[in-house]
Amino acid sequence: MICGMTNITPPTPSVQLVEVAPEYAGQRIDNFLVTFLKGVPKTLIYRILRKGEVRVNKGRIKPEYKLQAGDIIRVPPVRVPERDAPVPVAQGLLQRLEAAIVFEDKALIVLNKPAGIAVHGGSGLNFGVIEAFRQMRPDAKELELVHRLDRDTSGLLMIAKKRSMLRHLHEALRGDGVDKRYMALVRGHWDTAQKRVNAPLLKSNLRSGERMVEVNDEGKEALTIFKVLRRFGDFATMVEAKPVTGRTHQIRVHTLHAGHAIAGDTKYGDEDFSREIRDLGGKRLFLHAYMLTVPLPDGGELKLQAPVDDMWAKTVERLSAP
Repeated sequence: MICGMTNITPPTPSVQLVEVAPEYAGQRIDNFLVTFLKGVPKTLIYRILRKGEVRVNKGRIKPEYKLQAGDIIRVPPVRVPERDAPVPVAQGLLQRLEAAIVFEDKALIVLNKPAGIAVHGGSGLNFGVIEAFRQMRPDAKELELVHRLDRDTSGLLMIAKKRSMLRHLHEALRGDGVDKRYMALVRGHWDTAQKRVNAPLLKSNLRSGERMVEVNDEGKEALTIFKVLRRFGDFATMVEAKPVTGRTHQIRVHTLHAGHAIAGDTKYGDEDFSREIRDLGGKRLFLHAYMLTVPLPDGGELKLQAPVDDMWAKTVERLSAP
């Protein structure tokens, strides 16, 4: 049986043949399967790809294969244990995320994500922002994260409600169409002349599974543009960071490389500095995605700003006190 991609069905114990609709052209086969086989562990998805059980136009493909309109995908029988069913998200968190929405239309949601909430489940977490919104918007069948924020980073996060919007924004992100600006509270006196940090970043996984990133000539090119927003004597500086590239932990590692660790960063930060900020009530990572400008498919432009939370605001107020 051939079924269209627009009707994504749950995993079944029988072979399925799926014809790729035009709006899904360009999506990687592994990402398609993650959505199509909801609830199936990624390890199993990559196993059936590796073993050649998934076929496209009767041929074997690699996980990075990009789908073409009209492709016929053979999806093998896959069973999902009942225990893998989505865990209901607590009502309090749903209400908190609903209140955090700063923009929503028929194709896009943008929220001011609170610090401490992961964008998706995994690594011991049953759910994150995307799982919560799928519960909150059950009629929006194509909800996908456009990009990611670290769990402890707050600020503007985009969720596409339509595949066409996801594809449009991914193209804009690959170019220079999206302007994302962050605020960070860093240690010491940031020199106004220090406007660019251009240092390649190499990502590695520790035995524990934790991801670490370091400046390394063997890494990928990474560029961040900085601007001083406010000073607190020689003790701390509020800077704006504009990541030109989008590497994992880019701003956090680039500020460290410049000699100015971000307050509250338990992975790349300075513990003495972070402790002093905590003593002022700042018990969080001081990195916030506060400004976003994105091109819209109709040729318009969406410009948004997100305020910091009360903890951030009160900590800055105490820093400013004589």
